[in-house]
Amino acid sequence: MNDHSKNAAGAAETMIRHEPGVPVIKNINWPGMRALYRKEVRRFMKVQLQTVWAPALTTLLFLIIFLLALGGEGRMLSLNGQQVHFADFIAPGLIIMGMINACFANSSFSLLVGKIQGTLVDYLMPPISVGEMLFALVASSVTRAVMVGFALWLAMALWPSVHVTPVHFWAILWFGLLGCAFIAFLGVLTSIWAEKFDHAAAVTNFVIGPFALLSGTFYSIDRLPPLFQAISHANPFFYIISGFRYGFVSAADTNVAVGSAVILTLNIVVGCMTYGLLRRGWKLKA
Repeated sequence: MNDHSKNAAGAAETMIRHEPGVPVIKNINWPGMRALYRKEVRRFMKVQLQTVWAPALTTLLFLIIFLLALGGEGRMLSLNGQQVHFADFIAPGLIIMGMINACFANSSFSLLVGKIQGTLVDYLMPPISVGEMLFALVASSVTRAVMVGFALWLAMALWPSVHVTPVHFWAILWFGLLGCAFIAFLGVLTSIWAEKFDHAAAVTNFVIGPFALLSGTFYSIDRLPPLFQAISHANPFFYIISGFRYGFVSAADTNVAVGSAVILTLNIVVGCMTYGLLRRGWKLKA
């Protein structure tokens, strides 16, 4: 046996056999986390007509209805003392609302369908940590939300009377990504708790939908009575939509710094809660 063959055999033996107690994967399992992320992205991209383009088209219909059917194309709206065209006001809210719905639909599906189809072991058995699995699930959901948001932005940018040119790009990124991450955590929590698709649909219809619609997407909360303004400020979706809109029109219903702190805090709290439940295996492990 020549030297090259001996070196190859020694390398193969080193890859197969390790000392007891010596970890094979150290720190972060990047290949495993990347593989799960790519699996989740490929899953929704195989049916992208349903998962990306259909939600974008449905949300775009709201813009058409409010601007054409209800005559809102030439209206002006006061946003925290600043006059803004109604079309420019509603467009960013519709973009982030479409992103929120797509993000929740993706993150609430993976573990739930694993429970129903009996393939949950495919998520629990691979050599990836709880944090790595959670990151891959959240990142893939945010990716789908970004795709839907970009499709909506492109369609609205081509609309003659709508201006969606970014003004504060940092606000768009900050509230868009953190807001979708918060929704993704909620989706993973839902998929952990739910035992059938009806449970996930109930959360979508009775929590996500109402919170998104009653968060200032179609109106400024300055026009609401004080009681309903207080209720709106208790809605976390309000800070996501208001901050995201600030990135396009330089005006918001609330202080942008306060909204940033609220969304960051919610991400930390809900993220830790999701991580804890995944680590315990609540409703996932026998």
